[in-house]
Amino acid sequence: MKTANLRMAMLAVVLGLGANSALALTADQINQVTFSDRQRPWGAGPDPFIVKAQVLLSRRSISPGVIDGGHGENFRKAVAQFRRQANLGAGDEMDELTWLGLGGDSANDVVSEYKLSEKDTAYDFADAIPRDYAKQAKMKRLSYTSPEEMLGERFHMSEKLLRALNPDAAFSEAGASLFVVSAERSLEKGSARRIDAVKSTGMVVVFGADDKVLASYPATIGSENTPSPTGEYTVERVARNPNYTYDPEKNFQQGKNTKTLVLPPGPNGPVGTIWIALSKPTFGIHGTPEPSQVSKTTSHGCVRLTNWDAEELADLVKPGVPVRFVD
Repeated sequence: MKTANLRMAMLAVVLGLGANSALALTADQINQVTFSDRQRPWGAGPDPFIVKAQVLLSRRSISPGVIDGGHGENFRKAVAQFRRQANLGAGDEMDELTWLGLGGDSANDVVSEYKLSEKDTAYDFADAIPRDYAKQAKMKRLSYTSPEEMLGERFHMSEKLLRALNPDAAFSEAGASLFVVSAERSLEKGSARRIDAVKSTGMVVVFGADDKVLASYPATIGSENTPSPTGEYTVERVARNPNYTYDPEKNFQQGKNTKTLVLPPGPNGPVGTIWIALSKPTFGIHGTPEPSQVSKTTSHGCVRLTNWDAEELADLVKPGVPVRFVD
């Protein structure tokens, strides 16, 4: 397989197509994929079968994290969660019953067309986001750095998948048509009754009335050096588009910074676009500037979600909702 992929890439270069064209996908390849196509060799790019499954899981608020067409840990977590909720047995395999339970063969609207707006193209992108907090504190906003990053987050997609669906797009012209996945969700605001942060699985599970599971998200929950708390707390408040106060005496040591710093808001800030403060001081549930790393790297004791999952959770909760940290 690796040899075949290399040949594809080399042929694309010879023909002047570029790497993106070699890995290009069409909307129909994703929309029309069926269970019988699951083992078809698609090349080195995103797998249409997995893209479709990830979108259908996301529509049920069973988040696979970043929709990227890859058979990664967060995808398997989402499959396992759906199987539990649908009483399909333990395991994380996307077998035929699981696929059909998601409506995989009948769904044909997973990828849709989107036209870039004037607002999209007028966005003030940052040239780069420095890693050092002292340098970030001097910026006006920790913005997106490219249209691909902005649109990828908006539609819960990896930039690689976005480019594969739009190999020739410039992403900079108002009115231009793009293909994006349709992973929209529609849960009742304020309907959460309890949140469980499950350390052993790296998942945040949201329960509604009668202990019904409303949503689940892959999460980074603490680390060995800075573990998340144990026990039960409550949601105190929700801050949208928050700035971030770095205090090395209360938080952690970042680089050589020894003074308190206030970092501006923005999706590339340390807590992303949402901060859900808990009743334990300095602890919260928040977004991230690196959605692909959720559940794959450690946090500094808090609970880290993708920005879009944190935004959905912020709509579901209100002050007083219990948050349990369980093993």
